[in-house]
Amino acid sequence: MKKLLLMLVLTSALILSACGSKTTGNNDSDTGKAKSVTKVEENAEKEEDKDSSKSDDSGKVAVDKGLFDVKLTIPESFVNGQTQDELDKICKDEGYKSITLNGDGSATYVMTKKQHKKMMDEMTNTINDSIKEMIGSEDYPNFKDIKANDDFTKFTVKTTSTDLDLKESFSTMVFYTYGGMYNVFNGSEADNIAVTFVNADTRKTITTSNSSDMEE
Repeated sequence: MKKLLLMLVLTSALILSACGSKTTGNNDSDTGKAKSVTKVEENAEKEEDKDSSKSDDSGKVAVDKGLFDVKLTIPESFVNGQTQDELDKICKDEGYKSITLNGDGSATYVMTKKQHKKMMDEMTNTINDSIKEMIGSEDYPNFKDIKANDDFTKFTVKTTSTDLDLKESFSTMVFYTYGGMYNVFNGSEADNIAVTFVNADTRKTITTSNSSDMEE
């Protein structure tokens, strides 16, 4: 999952949206939508270069689920330069118990379990909407259907392709990102995210990719 966490940085705008970005007015109209393959690839290379100078603890999201509250510590990459005043405004508007900007640039959210569930429900809806937008899009014209399980650890993509082109192959990184993002913020870090491509006409499996292979 370490390399998956690198990919999560690419979707920080999506996370901030789920954490109350409706109140900040800083996100553009494309926030939360799947990025083009070229853009994701460029950003992935930049983030991997930056990560090489960080400690092993960088980029981690800590989730502590107590009896009544959930404490969520978001790394600096996801805070996106927000100040304590901006975080206080989010806290007030969303009704969280507190949001603290830490010395290392990370931010710790304290919220009720109900609020955390709402956050995860919003994230689920955003991911599902983004997946739907991939189907038949300019980047993925051959995609006919995409299904995901409840925790986004298994994706099945139906395509008219018999062999995947470069964009289709690289779309696995998008699915890895969505799955990793959801499980990290849910406090249920996934060991593997599987993406299976199936030919829409023959229903035969073209290929299956596993995020766990990135650890090797």
